[in-house]
Amino acid sequence: MARPALVIRTTREDDWREVRDLRLEMLRDTPIAFGDRFERAVEFDEAEWRTRAKRGESATQTVIVAIEGDRWVGTMGCYVPDAATGPLLVGVYVTPDRRGGASGVADALLDEIERWAAGRADTLRLEVHEDNPRARRYYERRGFAYTGHRREYELEPGGLELEMVKRLR
Repeated sequence: MARPALVIRTTREDDWREVRDLRLEMLRDTPIAFGDRFERAVEFDEAEWRTRAKRGESATQTVIVAIEGDRWVGTMGCYVPDAATGPLLVGVYVTPDRRGGASGVADALLDEIERWAAGRADTLRLEVHEDNPRARRYYERRGFAYTGHRREYELEPGGLELEMVKRLR
């Protein structure tokens, strides 16, 4: 049976339940990747989830999701922390059964993030944990390069966040 068409779009405040469910899935699946903990996020109230979902409607940040039928299968976010450093890619996640190049989920999400970021700057930055080789390989394939900047990861088990950048234009 064929999969439903992949829909790529921004989140809206009404999406708060889906945003919550996907975020909790992300935190369970890859605890070193999101600077947050499942145990903390599961306690957020509806107002917090609505605020997070509404980020997709903002002019200064975006949250993009991939949806197949009624199922949310991936997400990426981006915002501009300051004009000097430009857009920062955050919250990258694809559900396990949709990972890999054949599914096209990660590429479709990143294509949309790159379009959004290109309207704001010449480059797109990200930080990736040193112990996340799957993500590191993906970013390298998509043209990101290590800058040499690194910082301590704020949660256990620690380690380093490595900065990567891609020229967009």
